[in-house]
Amino acid sequence: MTDSRVVLAGQYGSPYSLKMRAILRYRQISFRWVLRDSKWDDLPTPPVPIIPVIAYTNDDGSYGDVTVDSSPQIMRLEGEYRGRSVVPPDPALAFLDALIEDYGDEWVTKAMYHYRWAYADDIDKAGLILPLSRNLQLNSDQGRQMYDYITTRQIGRRELVGSTELNQPIIETSYERLLDIMTAQFATKDFLLGDRPGRGDFGIFGQFTQLLKWDPTSMAVAANKAPKTINWVDRMDDLSWLPVQGNDGWDSLDDLATGTQRLLHEIGRTYAPFMVANAKAIASGADEVECQIQDPQATTARTYRQPPFKYQAKCLQWIRQDYQALTDTDRSRVDAVLAGTGCEILLT
Repeated sequence: MTDSRVVLAGQYGSPYSLKMRAILRYRQISFRWVLRDSKWDDLPTPPVPIIPVIAYTNDDGSYGDVTVDSSPQIMRLEGEYRGRSVVPPDPALAFLDALIEDYGDEWVTKAMYHYRWAYADDIDKAGLILPLSRNLQLNSDQGRQMYDYITTRQIGRRELVGSTELNQPIIETSYERLLDIMTAQFATKDFLLGDRPGRGDFGIFGQFTQLLKWDPTSMAVAANKAPKTINWVDRMDDLSWLPVQGNDGWDSLDDLATGTQRLLHEIGRTYAPFMVANAKAIASGADEVECQIQDPQATTARTYRQPPFKYQAKCLQWIRQDYQALTDTDRSRVDAVLAGTGCEILLT
């Protein structure tokens, strides 16, 4: 698909890039895909040096707005393009969908980063292949320089996202539980909220493009435990073919699938305590986040620690703002679904 209106610049090894590419495909929005920092990348400098970048062109072909951050990018597309929406029309269901998306973006990403930069085979693959998206003509000396630069930098950042020896069992068992939950969901549904994908599906899909299709160690776990999830990732990558009629296909908030309910409990035992503890650490100026993560297979909770992360404190603030923006009736409906999941602490 090509069009001068939307340009998406990203990398194959970037979960958020593939998340946004899949959304554009599903919504049947014409776009031009560009490998970020390659010889084809002529986009202006974005406000923050992250990917993916979505640029909107003017009538004369020049670039206008240049945007980053996948969640705001999704909502801008919702405002500018009609049809095949990824946002449920029920505000209460849409809130839960956004919560699931943020869980994918801000918690499942820890597993993605951990598996890529904690295991030798995964490090080696990433170091060899990631630089090639920018330049396929790298010679062996240039490749070795880029390998050393990328692996040194990314391994050095592991602690910042929580990939430590202390947290390893928490991150890995959480990933395995998510695979089990998604497999259970696929016993009755193709997506998390019915017969069409929402923001939450794409949030988890983005991380799964790497965990299930790219990094050797996490791929092997998925192939052994959850082959259906691998097929789901293949499907999600291009859903332009999926029949969608108006606002049909969404589940009722009062009749969520068992797998979706289990997912909300998983969010409540992992993402929720971390996000709240992180926000408290930011507010108090603490140099460490500490929280207790429940493992249903363990007799006691495990202690999770990492440095605080300012962006994730903003994410929690946005979740709470969205919750307060609901009507009293819709807040009560959300409260009823989240009661007992552990997610309640996110809302106050």
